[in-house]
Amino acid sequence: MKAFTALSIGLLSVASATPIVEEARKLQRGTPTLSPATTVQATVSLCTQYAYYAENGYEVLNNLWGKDSATSGSQCTYYEGASGDGIKWSSDWTWQGAPDNVKAYPYAGRILTKGNTIAKIKQMQTAVEWSYNTTSNVRANVAYDIFTAEDPNHVNSSGDYELMIWLGRLGGVWPISQGGAPIATVTIAGYTFDLYFGYNGSMKVYSFVRAGNNDIKSFKADVKLFFNYLVTNHQYPQSTQNLIVYQIGSEAFTGPPARFSVPSFSATYSV
Repeated sequence: MKAFTALSIGLLSVASATPIVEEARKLQRGTPTLSPATTVQATVSLCTQYAYYAENGYEVLNNLWGKDSATSGSQCTYYEGASGDGIKWSSDWTWQGAPDNVKAYPYAGRILTKGNTIAKIKQMQTAVEWSYNTTSNVRANVAYDIFTAEDPNHVNSSGDYELMIWLGRLGGVWPISQGGAPIATVTIAGYTFDLYFGYNGSMKVYSFVRAGNNDIKSFKADVKLFFNYLVTNHQYPQSTQNLIVYQIGSEAFTGPPARFSVPSFSATYSV
């Protein structure tokens, strides 16, 4: 439902990551230009539009793809080091104007190897903990975003399919949907979600949005179970769809100075 993303491989310098981030997400305007990350003590600060950092199999992007719709605002995203088998990161932002438009999607993602279809992947284990320092007047979500495509070399700014898992929904924001209503309510990996379906251009978007009013601030699951559900119930073509991006972040719409913190995020996959 957004416009963001970049994937790489290995421990990359900002310069070597440039070709990857040039594909930095659907609906984005213009060509992203990476600025060097600024290191402050143990934290890497990313404050320009597509500032990028990668380490230990993960990447972080300060993705300001929708900033032009804001009347004012700014954002910085921070890589804060290792946390168990994953990483710790955060983002500070404030945006005003066009309350129904996404301004940014700061995210962290797993760096992938190309050529793995969803059918080939046995499991996609992930765990995350997150929080916002305030929810007052904040319009945002917290969501996994996963693209798949028939072409294993598809640009990582879009896909044939998009699977979103909304763990948080703040300020009444909504996923892409046809008709505005969920097509099902399902329980997967012990969590209950309302499932929405719609199109982002030609891309088919399935959004699993946490049911009820309680955000899921500590989440642990095998994402392959969500794909299994789509295979069984919505004819998702797993044998021809390659995993393109595998990430989590927060779509920021509007709000006062807000801090999105992720003290722990890990994501793995096995074939």
